[in-house]
Amino acid sequence: MTLTGGCQCGNVRYEISGDPTEIYICHCLECRKQSASAFGISVGVPRSHFRLTKGSVQSWTRATDSGRQLICHFCPVCGSRLWHASDDGDLDISVKGGSLDVAPDLDAVTHIWTSRKMRGIVIPAGARQFEQEPE
Repeated sequence: MTLTGGCQCGNVRYEISGDPTEIYICHCLECRKQSASAFGISVGVPRSHFRLTKGSVQSWTRATDSGRQLICHFCPVCGSRLWHASDDGDLDISVKGGSLDVAPDLDAVTHIWTSRKMRGIVIPAGARQFEQEPE
C-alpha cells in the first residue's frame, strides 16, 4: 500500500510505502491547538517508509507531557503541520492524519489523553482508550 499526502497549499508532498503501524486520536491540549480542532489524528509509520516527493519543510521542537522533545515538521509556505518525530531515536514518525490525500479509517483507532478530551466528544463504545499517553 502507498499513501500520499501533503500540505494545504501543495508546496510539500510526501508518500508512505506500506501500512501504518498505528492510528490514534489524541485529545491532549497540544494536539487540539495544533489542529485547531477537538483532537489530532496521528498515523504512525516507520521513518524508512516515509519520503518527501516535493518541497521542503521547516521544524520546531517542543516539550511533551511525558518529558520528551517532539520535532514538529510543517510547510514553510502555508504552515500546515505534516508530521512529528521524537528526538529519542524512535524509528516511527507520526504523520498528521488530515494531511493524507485519503482520510484514514477511524473505526478502530486508539484514543489517547481522554482525560483531556473536550466535553461533548463521544468516544465509541468498545474503542481502545487511555486517559494519558500509553507506555
